[in-house]
Amino acid sequence: MVKAKLSHVNAQGRARMVDVGDKPITKRLAVAEGEVRMHSATLGLIRENALKKGDALTVAQIAGIQAAKRTADLIPFCHPLSLDDLAIDFVLDDELPGVRIRATVSSTGKTGVEMEALTAVSVAALTVYDMAKSAEKGMRIENVRLVKKSGGKSGDYQEKD
Repeated sequence: MVKAKLSHVNAQGRARMVDVGDKPITKRLAVAEGEVRMHSATLGLIRENALKKGDALTVAQIAGIQAAKRTADLIPFCHPLSLDDLAIDFVLDDELPGVRIRATVSSTGKTGVEMEALTAVSVAALTVYDMAKSAEKGMRIENVRLVKKSGGKSGDYQEKD
């Protein structure tokens, strides 16, 4: 059986950061999504901006942006990146019921922005939870995932429906 060479493991089998020095600079894009499931009444409080802590979606948007910019501080082998653009969008979904979160991140660089998009969604979801936990403790953060990426050596990816 042939063993694949792992990019994050050195010759001694220890974890390491990947050297991206020789990689070409390309336009990178990543889109991640996730959701916070909750009772309809809690969703109503978010929709009406009636939570005790205030405007959950604005605070979650700021938290997600801050988190994406700090991804390299949170995840050991992520390279610090300069982000060209970052958008976080929310959909209040009565059928879920809950909040759907989507982060779109772009950069021009030597490595992708998938982790930044996933971090933005994760922290935005945690912030929605924090803002609404006085109304409901049983909310669930679910289905955080990469849905699209483009650029770089590994090529494009699109989540299958």
